[in-house]
Amino acid sequence: MNPEISLILPAYNEARVIPVTIGEAVGYFASRGLTYQIIVAADGTDGTREIVREMAASNPALLATGSDARRGKGLGIREAVAVATGKIIGYADADNKVPIQDFDMFRPMLAAGVEVVMGSRRSGATIEKAQPLYRRVGSLGFYWFMQTMVGLSGIRDTQCGFKFFQHAVAKELFRRQKIDGYMFDVEILAIARRLGYRIEQLPIRWRDDADSRLDLVTGNLRNVRDIFRIGLEHRFGGSLE
Repeated sequence: MNPEISLILPAYNEARVIPVTIGEAVGYFASRGLTYQIIVAADGTDGTREIVREMAASNPALLATGSDARRGKGLGIREAVAVATGKIIGYADADNKVPIQDFDMFRPMLAAGVEVVMGSRRSGATIEKAQPLYRRVGSLGFYWFMQTMVGLSGIRDTQCGFKFFQHAVAKELFRRQKIDGYMFDVEILAIARRLGYRIEQLPIRWRDDADSRLDLVTGNLRNVRDIFRIGLEHRFGGSLE
């Protein structure tokens, strides 16, 4: 029988924190009586995949995917979605920026059949530890650039790493998804909009860990290139097929 939820934890050299994050997720799902699958999509050489596989020896609901090479968050999640079996498929940061307990707010909407339910660090969110000022300024610049190129009106925080999808929706979106890097979130939402899926945003609790691997538009030519690519394909482009 398929589990009720597949949780994907994208990771790059997260051996220090991954046992804690998995432990919290396992405890949470058990406390809510939810059957689960946890997939750690781990690139890097610090032993993250090996730790997860050791934990899987006593908990077969755990799975590790990935490679020694750093191939990109988008690619890692795409591969994990391909093997996910849960009725709901979603992902969260491996370093627990959003407490897994916030999934309680998402469950009613997902149970009602909403296709995409995502976290937002904007209106109503509880920011327990804010990003440095330069990142907040960069995020604002990214938002306006992204809206100009891609046009995701009404979505204020594309990059919050706490998103959940109906099983068939996740499979369809990530089957079409092509961006390997950080901008895959923008691409997924652009595809969802074009397919007419409902997208609901919920304010979450969020804390910066001061070790973010995310470099937004500032100083990152790859992200700029990918936003142009998404805009050309999904805002100004042709058929999805």
